[in-house]
Amino acid sequence: MNTLRIAAQDDRVVVRLHRPEARNAINAEMVAELHTVCDLLERQPKPLLLTGGDGFFAAGADIAELLERRRDHALRGINSTLFERIRRLPMPTIAAVDGYALGGGAELAYACDIRIASTSAVFGNPEPSLGIIPGAGACWRLKELVGEPLAKMVLLAGHRIDSDEALRARLVAEVHGPADLEAAGHRLIDGMTRMSPAALRLTKLVLDSPAGAHPVTDHLAQAILFEDPDKEARMRKFLER
Repeated sequence: MNTLRIAAQDDRVVVRLHRPEARNAINAEMVAELHTVCDLLERQPKPLLLTGGDGFFAAGADIAELLERRRDHALRGINSTLFERIRRLPMPTIAAVDGYALGGGAELAYACDIRIASTSAVFGNPEPSLGIIPGAGACWRLKELVGEPLAKMVLLAGHRIDSDEALRARLVAEVHGPADLEAAGHRLIDGMTRMSPAALRLTKLVLDSPAGAHPVTDHLAQAILFEDPDKEARMRKFLER
């Protein structure tokens, strides 16, 4: 792939955004390649660690491409469709954000299940200064993540969230030095790999279900797991301790 560096392991997939000449700006080629990653993870579910490099997570969408886009492009939801697909991946996703995550880069991070950040991380959505809205999820995801007052500061007043504020607002779960960030992401996935894959997958599915779907979704998921031999083996091992 041209815009991504991918390391597929037995129990996880690591994807590094790689357009250093453009500060990892998200272009059409990167969108297509991330769809390919999604296809892989939908067919072979594994946790995903998504990160950047060279001090940037992603400095936004590719402005040269946005300049040429018209109404039909917006109605196709090019970035928002991808980010929603990432949000719905079967297994957990972690965004490890070092440096700038702006515009579409921030929206990509917002779509992941868990965000961790380096001490140099900065989140922001400057799209209105370019004459557009943050149209790939920020207008509703950010409010869900950090609450309406802070979301409006970011989206309407151009406020940028540094790593300290991101941790206080719970936009990110952890903050680490840049050199330790990726290892911290792997530690989180290490914990996930010790869990039942089926239970982890169904927990994410139930957690992301709309409120009106509960408790039926909870009961159905639990019914599936109660018949899983892995559940019996894990509980017997616990009792034998």
